[in-house]
Amino acid sequence: MRGQAMGCMGDGNVRTPNLDRLAAESVHFRNTLANTPVCCPARAILMTGQYCHRNGMVANDLRMRESHSSLAKVLRAAGYRTGFIGKWHLDGGPRLPGFVPPGERRQGFEFWAANQCSHRHFDNVYFRDSEQAIPLGKFEAEGWTDLGLEFLEGSRRDERPFFLCIFYGPPHDPYGAPDEYMRQYDPQKLKLRPNWRAGERVPGRQEIAAYYAAVTAIDRQVGRFTAAIDNAAWRDDTVLLFASDHGDMLGSQGERLKRKPWEESILVPGILRFPRLVKRGRVEDALFTHVDFMPTLLGLCGVNPPAGLQGLDFTPRIAGRRQPNPESAFFQIFGPFAGDGTADGWRGVRTHRYLYARYQSKPWLLYDLKQDPYQQDNLAGQPAAARLQERMESMLEGWMKTTGDSWSYNWRHPVEDAGRLYRHRTFYTVEEYLDWARKNPELDAARPVPGKAR
Repeated sequence: MRGQAMGCMGDGNVRTPNLDRLAAESVHFRNTLANTPVCCPARAILMTGQYCHRNGMVANDLRMRESHSSLAKVLRAAGYRTGFIGKWHLDGGPRLPGFVPPGERRQGFEFWAANQCSHRHFDNVYFRDSEQAIPLGKFEAEGWTDLGLEFLEGSRRDERPFFLCIFYGPPHDPYGAPDEYMRQYDPQKLKLRPNWRAGERVPGRQEIAAYYAAVTAIDRQVGRFTAAIDNAAWRDDTVLLFASDHGDMLGSQGERLKRKPWEESILVPGILRFPRLVKRGRVEDALFTHVDFMPTLLGLCGVNPPAGLQGLDFTPRIAGRRQPNPESAFFQIFGPFAGDGTADGWRGVRTHRYLYARYQSKPWLLYDLKQDPYQQDNLAGQPAAARLQERMESMLEGWMKTTGDSWSYNWRHPVEDAGRLYRHRTFYTVEEYLDWARKNPELDAARPVPGKAR
């Protein structure tokens, strides 16, 4: 879900009354950003508080190593009841049937009602502690919320504090929602973003209307879940964070899906409610990124962080105290993916005003977000912007040095296309896959994967 797709962010198309109300009760980080805007790498950052070159998840459909000090492991060790519901997508290997066995591969989660990765939003299944698939029996956002309410009911009978993740699938493509939501959107009445352009396989009005319908369906479920929290004795002591792993281009810049440095791909929702600490209706423009989520949540819970976290703890800012505003945010994509038009790996840096991205071989994009909020005038390589580009390049180099990143982490073989990383077996690293591919060139050959959504 991209961050722009809420009424509280000024999107006049979408209907999100519950999210808008939640934002009015919360601190709303309007610059919440995905450091690596694609599914598995983003989720790994959320769980580890480390950039992808550090946690190892530099490609979609690798398995996250069991040795990580994950967010759930740290909170479970601190006495929390931990639960995961929804789309996991951190176990690597074949996506289907989607069972992740109890143990270290669950990264510290005790309660489990999830699957690895399936985009069958209307007929999905989940697993608990056996390989027996359990049909959700309804649109998955509603089904996952039902399970979330089950977890909350269990927490009423448990003296421990709890940590619960509900990871919805929608509005991920294929776009759509039940008819009651689809009927709310007339494709011909949508106001397209000024940077929308037609292109090959680019979503048009029908797909965008279906995307909005899915967002409204999720909004309804957020309302159900929030109401359950509000009716519990521990409402004021509960941190509720609504965010997503990445956005969706939906035709902006003539592009589709994610992995891009443009705002529609990197900007995600960021609404944090904590009645005990947060003054209602606060809007924050600080650059709050995925790598900051783990240290911040641990800080809010008063739990000491493990060594090696690379993000900032925003607890002082959330509490209304003075805290330096991050000057910039850092972005990484490590390789190409023909499936969504990503030509190569890139690195990027964004300040409050500027966005800069480059390939290893050359600068790529430079925008003045104040003068050009829809990023339609690329300043990269323009003589008048030479000094600005030098400053942004220096800032990017600083990020790479500080975080330990290097262009050597990039890969060029199309390891993510045609389901290569989940078609045959499990891999922890791209290097493992490439070694296997050299030994099995006939299996590495690109071909579509029947029945498997990307």
